[in-house]
Amino acid sequence: MTTLHSPSGSTVAEAEAFLAAHPEIEAFDIVLHDSNGIGRGKIIRRHELLSFYDNGRHLPISILGLDICGEDVHETGLIWDQGDGDLRAWPIPGTLVVLHNTTPPRGEVLMSMYDLDGRPMPSDPRHALKRQVDALAGEGLHPAGAFELEFFLLANERGADGKMQPARDVLDGRRSSKTEVYSVDHLHGMLPLFSDIYAGAAKAGITAETMISEYAPGQYELTLHYRTDVMQAADDLMRLKRIVRAQARAHGVTACFMAKPNEDYAGSGMHFHVSMMDAKGTNVFVEAQEGVWNPTILHALGGLRATMGESMLVFAPHANSWRRFAAQSYAPVSPTWGVNNRSVALRIPAGDIRARRIEHRPAGVDANPYLVAATVLAGIRHGLQHKIDPGPETVGNGYEAGQDAPAIPLDWRQAIEAAKASDFLKEALGEDMHRTFTAIKAAEYARVMRTVSEVDFDLYLHTV
Repeated sequence: MTTLHSPSGSTVAEAEAFLAAHPEIEAFDIVLHDSNGIGRGKIIRRHELLSFYDNGRHLPISILGLDICGEDVHETGLIWDQGDGDLRAWPIPGTLVVLHNTTPPRGEVLMSMYDLDGRPMPSDPRHALKRQVDALAGEGLHPAGAFELEFFLLANERGADGKMQPARDVLDGRRSSKTEVYSVDHLHGMLPLFSDIYAGAAKAGITAETMISEYAPGQYELTLHYRTDVMQAADDLMRLKRIVRAQARAHGVTACFMAKPNEDYAGSGMHFHVSMMDAKGTNVFVEAQEGVWNPTILHALGGLRATMGESMLVFAPHANSWRRFAAQSYAPVSPTWGVNNRSVALRIPAGDIRARRIEHRPAGVDANPYLVAATVLAGIRHGLQHKIDPGPETVGNGYEAGQDAPAIPLDWRQAIEAAKASDFLKEALGEDMHRTFTAIKAAEYARVMRTVSEVDFDLYLHTV
């Protein structure tokens, strides 16, 4: 067997040590995330792992040009334009872990796509984020951050009205249709499931922290430990979604990561907390005197406000994403900023100024965290480079403010058109990732618009 140099930095020694430490593991999920954040790849047997680390794994280039249904989008240029040839996927160092609660026991490793000559394949979302991290490093800055994970636990079957319904407690079968926000007792009914989620996170090296009963029936939030490496923060979010989904399924319920599964209640966000460190590890967002804002954080806010409109497709990538944006539903509708204010899009949380950060709130939990982080970091860079003034802080109800803020698209179609035309987004994602992403979104829009839905029959069948 000829060993190739791994462009990802992975080593065979890592795989050998893992196999020696875990003789019980029989197979491995090898997972690559596409532009929609869907895990695609293979399940390989134990004896194949060393070969994967030795030589990578051939995968067709088209795997990065698929829509939400897993069908080819020819407009990406990744299908027949390139003969649907093979590229090579390589394991990502440090991502080889044991999967919790699997029978027979399995492991998992994340992978990233490269050309056959070892160059990063630019339509891989992970490489889009790496570009922005490297660009900031060249300017002496190092982003740190964490994502929040909001999700619903739903029954596997719909109710008599055809709508999704909250899952019964896995402990004793109780069901609540109340909002139950911040109810500790309400959490107790799902503790067996939550315990498995925490166990799965621990085996994956993820520090999952506080569990909250959120602002809708069956909705929960799980917070993640802050990472000094933003790439690792995005990996954490991707892995945790797979863990939650798998453990929910094992307990007989459905974990839902749609942005808006219930029209009567708040949807699910994926708030991204981000700060910026210099070469010495000092947080450059921190002000010398509390309340007198550091120009660096103001310029970062200015860049994020200025670029939010053309970036909204990244933060709200699906038809359902846009149902989440409604006044007074804890989803921002204007690129406003403020301090300790959950009605704005860009929030500076209260607390110790040494931990000063921006909470970026527009993205839904259905968004791809690699692309979200890449776009946010590019927006911050844009603000710092051009010293953009963010304008006055929004105080009070952010849903009634922001008339002077930069415009954002009103719907999914406008967001697609704005993203296609955006030079900023081309720089943020890279031209190839930008072309791939916008082509996939345009194809999905066409699929949705030609579909005759139940709401069409409800509104028009007997009336027009």
